[in-house]
Amino acid sequence: MDQDTKKALIKYLATYITQNKLQKIEQVLPWRTRYVTVVLEDIYQSQNASAVLRTCESFGIQDVHIIENHNMFKINREVTQGAQKWLTILRYNQPGEDNTKLCLQQLKTQQYRLIATTPDKKALPISKLNLEGKMALMFGNEESGLSQVALELADTRVCIPMYGFTQSFNISVSVAIVLSNLIARLHHSKINWRLSESEALDLKLHWIKTILKRGQKADKLIQQFLTEMTNR
Repeated sequence: MDQDTKKALIKYLATYITQNKLQKIEQVLPWRTRYVTVVLEDIYQSQNASAVLRTCESFGIQDVHIIENHNMFKINREVTQGAQKWLTILRYNQPGEDNTKLCLQQLKTQQYRLIATTPDKKALPISKLNLEGKMALMFGNEESGLSQVALELADTRVCIPMYGFTQSFNISVSVAIVLSNLIARLHHSKINWRLSESEALDLKLHWIKTILKRGQKADKLIQQFLTEMTNR
């Protein structure tokens, strides 16, 4: 489907959702980004994992990559409060494969820098991380952190400076602190971190379809639109 047809379809479908929902989409879309993405490796506590999704959505992160070598990622809908509907969640769980390698190699081909988060105080403080170049922020599980494979493939290791007796934060807190720092700095930079026009158009269409699917209207309306286009 070409861009003009997509725009026409969006305009057509938008008449079937409330004005409030359409306005919310228009408000949120300009702040969405794929310049930063989040990678979660073998997170096993569903409450923490779900809180991370909510945090990512709140900060405008669109893509979340979930690696499931040993632990299946379970969404707790009471915690996410619907955040998962607005995200692009990519899961890596092929049996017999090193899903960490599969995920990270794919991100490398997409020109992402692999940024490993670690409690190691010798790592680069998150506030010092260079913003030039797309970033994939990697977070490990609650007990052992990132795997050795992830650490070896990382381009940079970063830490959150801490000054107490404990050595690490809850993963959902860590993600919130890291994203708060990076997103605030990106928004005040001259870096082009926003979605491309094509990406924004695709995402807007996807979100409208997501809203319509609650009433199982989307497919029927799209077919109706295409029929009308053909008959013109």
